[in-house]
Amino acid sequence: MDQLLLRSWWMLALRGAAAVLFGVLALIWPGMTLLVLVALFAAYALVAGAVSIYGAVKNRNADTGWWLVLLLGVVSVAAGVIAVVNPGITALVLVLLMGANALVTGVLDIVVAIRLRKRIEREWLLVLAGVVSIVFGLLVFLSPAAGALALVWMVSFYATLTGVLLLTLAFRARKWARRATPGDVASGMPRQPAT
Repeated sequence: MDQLLLRSWWMLALRGAAAVLFGVLALIWPGMTLLVLVALFAAYALVAGAVSIYGAVKNRNADTGWWLVLLLGVVSVAAGVIAVVNPGITALVLVLLMGANALVTGVLDIVVAIRLRKRIEREWLLVLAGVVSIVFGLLVFLSPAAGALALVWMVSFYATLTGVLLLTLAFRARKWARRATPGDVASGMPRQPAT
């Protein structure tokens, strides 16, 4: 899992950038129609999922934990495909789809962070991104009939915060990869930063 992070830090960066873009667009477009929100969510889920799948498959021989990232990607792509195939879904179904996606990806982010805790610093960023996703998913399931504007604000906050956390972790992973010697990357052991 640590080799996957060292070699594919860009995967987290793209996932984070897609989340921030989705969150900002949802924020600056508060009067958007449900169809636009579905399209934005579908684009975000498809991009984030495709990036995760690509990174996992690319590093499948180098890391035994690659399947967790693959699972994360498959869940996101599935949510995006559901939104694309049926863009006229009701608001309630859309909210529940977003909530389910947030819960599953949040749990998977936390699992990945726990697996990496002995290898990297500041894995808490990924844990925090997972917790934010889980909290968002729970809020959605506890209050699925919230008003449309409240939904847009909640989605925007969730996506932007998650994106910023993932971008921060990605750039930290990039620094670790640059500090690591070729032998460190091959063994999956990033060099600890100097204090």
